[in-house]
Amino acid sequence: MYYGKVEICGINTAKLPVLTENEKSDLMKLAKNGDKNAREKMINGNLRLVLSVVQKFSGRGETPDDLFQVGCIGLIKAIDNFDPSLDVRFSTYGVPMIIGEIRRFLRDSNTVRVSRSMRDIAYRAMQVKEDFINEHGREPKIDEIAKILELPKSRVVIALESIVEPVSLYEPVYSDSGDTIFMMDQISDKNSDAGWLEEIALKEAVKSLSQREKRILGMRFFDGRTQTDVASLIGISQAQVSRLEKGALQKIKKQL
Repeated sequence: MYYGKVEICGINTAKLPVLTENEKSDLMKLAKNGDKNAREKMINGNLRLVLSVVQKFSGRGETPDDLFQVGCIGLIKAIDNFDPSLDVRFSTYGVPMIIGEIRRFLRDSNTVRVSRSMRDIAYRAMQVKEDFINEHGREPKIDEIAKILELPKSRVVIALESIVEPVSLYEPVYSDSGDTIFMMDQISDKNSDAGWLEEIALKEAVKSLSQREKRILGMRFFDGRTQTDVASLIGISQAQVSRLEKGALQKIKKQL
């Protein structure tokens, strides 16, 4: 698609059909029973889904037409693998599949070539590791591998990492009777949903304070000033600062 136009891969995106959730459900059941016409309608009826995903990958150096075609492959895989008996919207399952397919394409088409010498070091290191385990009954440390190879530790680390194939965060790692579990679901993140939701709630609560209350809390908890210092700077008594501070904190607690 070229921005400003509505054509991608020869398809007029403005005329793409839109299916309701009930229509998707009915078509999916028919497609699962071998109805090729229903499968075709399901594909055509979800091309807008592919288009919306492709637009998020603009500026990656690939043509939108190529990304759209790859996204369609992901869509078809999603349709063929989706379980209609699950209480899940098709888009919830389909979008990660489309994203995963596009990410794999981008990864494979932009592969960083590893030098022959680096690969040789990596394979030698792997052989040393295997021999060490057989002899000592444990895995060797990088330092020990580097010492045997008579190479710097950093060079061994880089060599071993260079032959590890990258994995997309949207790579499916398990799928059974429930929703598919993706690689990103297995990675811990200290910035949890609860964390950023609390941060948003806190910001909203602070907005409800008066300018004087915001200033007092800022000086107390961000600048680390005492109530006496704040009183002196604002020109009120320490007791007034204490009262305003407590009132502001109570407002925030009530909002949260």
